[in-house]
This record gives sequence, C-alpha cells and structure tokens, in this order.
Amino acid sequence: MQVTRAFQPLLPLCRRLLPDLPGLPDLSDIPSLPGIPSLPDIQSRLAGLSMALLKATALDIAILAGHLLLYPSGIAQERRTPAALPGPGEADPARLPVQAPPPVVLLHGFIDNRSVFVLLRRNLAQHGRHRVESLNYSPLTCDLRIAAELLGRHIEEICERTGSRQVDVVGHSLGGLIARYYVQRLGGDVRVRTLVTLGTPHSGTRVAPLANAHPIVRQMRPGSKVIEELSRPAPGCRTRFVSFWSDMDHLMDPLETARVDHPDLLAQNVRVTGIGHLALPVHPAVATRIRQALDSSWTHPAADAHTDAHTGAHADDVTVA
Repeated sequence: MQVTRAFQPLLPLCRRLLPDLPGLPDLSDIPSLPGIPSLPDIQSRLAGLSMALLKATALDIAILAGHLLLYPSGIAQERRTPAALPGPGEADPARLPVQAPPPVVLLHGFIDNRSVFVLLRRNLAQHGRHRVESLNYSPLTCDLRIAAELLGRHIEEICERTGSRQVDVVGHSLGGLIARYYVQRLGGDVRVRTLVTLGTPHSGTRVAPLANAHPIVRQMRPGSKVIEELSRPAPGCRTRFVSFWSDMDHLMDPLETARVDHPDLLAQNVRVTGIGHLALPVHPAVATRIRQALDSSWTHPAADAHTDAHTGAHADDVTVA
C-alpha cells in the first residue's frame, strides 16, 4: 500500500503520455486485445517516458540544490529605489520613439522567496526590462486572499513610485494563483496588463507540498472556496493571461490544472515539454517565451493563432531537449 501511494503523483503523467492504455492487463494478452498497443510499442513508450522523467527529475534536483544555496539571499525584502529622472543632456522620455515597457513584478511560490527568479530577472534585464521588482510574502501567510491584498498594495506603491499606470506580473506556482486572485477578484485588472503564470494550479491540484497541513495548501485543492471564487464569471476583465504548463510537472494533478480555462478571461496556454515544476522559472527557453509574452501587444488569442498559422510557428508549445 505504501509503495502504491508513492507512485500516485506519477499517475496523471502516465495517463497523459500513455492515453490509449486503459489499464494494466497481463503483457502476454496485450497483442490480442483490440485497441491496445503492441508490446514493443509499449516498451518503447515506457523507455521514452523513463528517459524523459529521468532528465526532468535530474534537472529539478540540480535546480533545487542550486536554489537552496541562493535561498538565504532572497529572504529579505528587496530594497526599493525611486525612479530616476533624466539628467542634463540625457534623452527626454517624451521624445523616445516608443513608451518604456511597464515594470515587471515577480511573485514566488509556496515556501519560497524572490531568489527563485535570479536567472529570469537577469534574462529580462539583458533584453531591456530594467524595471523588475520582486515581492516576498511570508510562508506563515495562511490565506491566499491576504497575500493578494499585499500584492495589490505593493503594485500601487510601484505605480506611484515609477509613474507607470500598469505593471506586468510573473508568478510561479502559488504566486500565479495569488496574482490571479488579485486581478480577478480585487479589481487588479486595472493595474496588471499581462499576468504570466508558471506551473500554477488554476483549477486546484490534488498533489501539493505538505498535503493539507498548511491552510494555504488547502486553498489550492480542487473545490476549495478560493478555486470556486476564481471559477465565477469575470466579465470585462482587462488583464491578459499567459499560462505555462508542463507535461512533466509532478505537482499538478491533473496536469492541465495549470492551464487557464475561463470563458471570460483572455488567456493563452503554453505547453512546455521536457522539464518539471522547478525548472519553469529557470530554463532559458521558457524565459525567452516569457519575454515574448510580455513584449507582445495583446489583441486576442485567435489573432495570435491566425498569425502563427502563416509563419509555421507553434504558439502554444515549447519543447525543451
């Protein structure tokens, strides 16, 4: 029984990668059963699955080890600096050909801190996103709604300090859910232009750290009051949503819970293949797509799909070797 439970987090992933395998009959009977893949095909799939899982798991372990070293550096809140005004002889912002992009706010996941975004932040800065700030919320926070209110106050302070009317937000895991609650339930769509979520349980997940020991984890369960609130109508919501979900994310059950599926929200779902939960805010391929999502002008998901159909690109898929 304990061994069976240990494999339960992997079941959604196995169902995803082996969709036409309805059960686990005796292998000797497989060739004679209609609709069941042949034994060599099953063995090939399992070998591919094992290798993909091995690579994704090894990468997550390496990232976790590195993150543990960086974790102490991100415990303290980030120092705030006032927006610099142009000095004598410097370019007047009013004469620039394009308006400066809005600030980017980074929001970490459960029992984490801003150090998880070290590489993403560097990547954004190297490509012209110099106004990037992080927010730490306490791991002792017991209500997602309180964290969402804190995020709202933080964003208001950023807008007042920088003179920007809106911000973009990138949230990892629980951070994306907190940001979505602020946008959808607390009127944050006025301030948040684009919300990018990475491995966020938008519909709730049955697999989460510490199970139900922490109140905020219970709020991430399917059917919780918070998840129910986010499923309610949200007519006129002005924020653009871009959700990255991975087919190797062992913390999402089902895997598709990391997608934004809401009829009132302008949402684009990007599937990432080949990496796990911890790699989403770290991997350079994902960082590139995050930059593209933040830099692109939003019209409508259908318009993006139409454009990509002509260019041959796959707008909703990122494959990581």
